[in-house]
Amino acid sequence: MTRFRTLDDAGDLKGQRVLLRVDLNVPMDDGRVTDATRIERVLPTIREIAAAGGKVILLAHFGRPKGKPVASESLKPVAEATQGLLGSPVAFASDCVGPAAAEAVAALPDGGVLMLENTRFHAGEEKNDAGFAKALAENGDVYVNDAFSAAHRAHASTEGLAHLLPAYAGRQMQAELDALTKGLEAPTRPVLAIVGGSKVSTKIDLLENLVGKVDALVIGGGMANTFLHAAGLGVGKSLCEKDLAGTAQRIMERARETNCAILLPVDAIVAEEFKAGAPHHTYGVDAIPETGMILDVGAQSVERVAAAMNDARTVVWNGPLGAFEFAPFDQGTVAAARHAASRTKAGQLVSVAGGGDTVAALNHAGVAEDFTYISTAGGAFLEWLEGKPLPGVDALRVKG
Repeated sequence: MTRFRTLDDAGDLKGQRVLLRVDLNVPMDDGRVTDATRIERVLPTIREIAAAGGKVILLAHFGRPKGKPVASESLKPVAEATQGLLGSPVAFASDCVGPAAAEAVAALPDGGVLMLENTRFHAGEEKNDAGFAKALAENGDVYVNDAFSAAHRAHASTEGLAHLLPAYAGRQMQAELDALTKGLEAPTRPVLAIVGGSKVSTKIDLLENLVGKVDALVIGGGMANTFLHAAGLGVGKSLCEKDLAGTAQRIMERARETNCAILLPVDAIVAEEFKAGAPHHTYGVDAIPETGMILDVGAQSVERVAAAMNDARTVVWNGPLGAFEFAPFDQGTVAAARHAASRTKAGQLVSVAGGGDTVAALNHAGVAEDFTYISTAGGAFLEWLEGKPLPGVDALRVKG
């Protein structure tokens, strides 16, 4: 099993300048942070390094300033929010390299915390420019990456730096890697994957990777309609990428070759309008009316998903089973999520979920806290599910 260098391997950090890469790309409104989840998740790593006497120097990006300073995308308000949550001072430097950064780092006491300005104010960040990575490295003795959500990008502060300084995973990154290892790399079998969402086209790589790794795959949401169409069933006016029928058939053929059972809906909640509270009826998937739209899985389909969970020891979940934003088309997703949560709480299931819609759906079902691990990493979580290398993670692997 792959091992990564973590803070446990870093030795004595007292007096060390620790460049800590974090993801603080948080939602803002009128200069105020509106969701501090990403800040809260990196506080344990900040506190641990500070308590050991390390000088914590935070590196982060914010927005898309395209390689030059943009006042509205400064990290200064984020530094203030971080200070409030941390409960101790967070200094701020007006640049992440050069004299302003060097002076702020020199003034930092052991155990102090400093946030450097947006790394993306420099074009060298997204280009992973060696000179820019070297300029960042001049302010540190040790590099710690706690930004899994940015680990799929080979940028100077996420990948380049890891080759210039002793590099370790922070506690948030470590938790993510541990959870993902349990999910797919070294899982307790049988493994069930649940993949939903609207379009097959955005998840072809994901599905093709999963059918070679899991024992069963539930396909829900709008993307299931494409598979039903590929199987020769009518889907009425439902969202359906009919031009991808061949892709769906190829994925189903690959699943047969790898002994991965694919579970498609057997019944569906159908309405003629896509809106909350629209009149709706349950139909078998072989009897969808021409004027109808499939907006959720039906009760029999939910029972099949629950039965598959009962047979599984590990569940990896990405994407809702229906249009969960609109009641009553949230019922399938909510019921399945609650069943997964109850089995997880009973110690019968390892449940790993991620992706924006997935997190929102599990919060809506009131069970996000009951899953083994919820990844907020978005793109990085998806690329990991797709089996793609993550440059920021690969740089932390123990070689040999």
